Amino acid sequence: MTSQAVAEAGGRRRLTTVDWVGLGVLVIFLIIGLSWSKWMPYWDKAWTMSQTSVWDGSPLFEAAGDTFSLAGAWDFTLVYFIAVWKALLVALVVAAAIDALVPRDWLLRVMNRRTHTSQSLVGAVMSLPSMMCTCCAAPVTAGLRSSGVMRSAALAYWVGNPLLNPAVLIFLTLVLPWQYALTRFVFGILIAVGASALIGRWIKGRVEAVPEQSPEPPRMSSLPQRYLRSLSKFTLILVPEHLALVFVIGLISPWLSGVYGLEAQVGALAVLIAAVVGTLLVIPTGGEIPIIIALLAAGVGAGTTGALLIALPALSIPSMVMVGKSLGWRTTTAMGSAVALGGVLSGVVLMFAS
Repeated sequence: MTSQAVAEAGGRRRLTTVDWVGLGVLVIFLIIGLSWSKWMPYWDKAWTMSQTSVWDGSPLFEAAGDTFSLAGAWDFTLVYFIAVWKALLVALVVAAAIDALVPRDWLLRVMNRRTHTSQSLVGAVMSLPSMMCTCCAAPVTAGLRSSGVMRSAALAYWVGNPLLNPAVLIFLTLVLPWQYALTRFVFGILIAVGASALIGRWIKGRVEAVPEQSPEPPRMSSLPQRYLRSLSKFTLILVPEHLALVFVIGLISPWLSGVYGLEAQVGALAVLIAAVVGTLLVIPTGGEIPIIIALLAAGVGAGTTGALLIALPALSIPSMVMVGKSLGWRTTTAMGSAVALGGVLSGVVLMFAS
């Protein structure tokens, strides 16, 4: 019996040269892509903010205007796309690499741990360096699920990207009271690790299906074709769907984002409304910060802004639609509910802490 056969007989296939090449390509894509789209821009922004303590930029929803308008929705979509296109491109490139180049059995050994809590811990830790917004994390999450990664790990990666983003935590520390950064960190862990584990354990409607591993490793010559096929699949399905939904959000955002006078009208109920609405709206990475700054300057309280601190970045309608099929709609709805609840609790905590 060959050494490879012995390894397979023990349940663990030895990585081949083709496997190592696929993993190497993924690492190169990650390092180059994230350095270009995330790490270097965020380093520059953090350095500037450390000197000025001022957030440079206005709330995204200002681009949509104050009234229902097709032109406003188009302007909103353009502003949003300009803000996220680099990260979205990297997300598609990485998602295709995970789907086509990474050996599936190796990926499952890394992420599919024995317990739901350990799965969500792995997913949350893996989300830290990528620092994507929820929509840009969605293609990678879909790629993980298509490879057989369990729900808890995929969920934690999806929501961990926006909620535990180290750069955004630094930005929050530099421009807002310290309670905001601490609350974001604590509730980010509770949602990314705790809620992901609970939802993964609770959703029993569909058995976790792991795609069959090909009996023979792919040949080196087939890797480019496999990769381009996966990249085309993710791009042609997710990008038009994403942009169309962002346009819809831009169309209705003047109705959804008017929270300036909400507290005066409905009192404490404003926290719940802000949490639910924030879960539906779409923003780029860090886009919640100028919104919270503007609301605080207008006299909006810590409860409402605390709800938006969690709900705005964590999820959005476009993001949930993009992962709904791969994660399952019950799972996606459950995470949406967990985020809204987390937003309410975050608002309550900040109301009493401020």
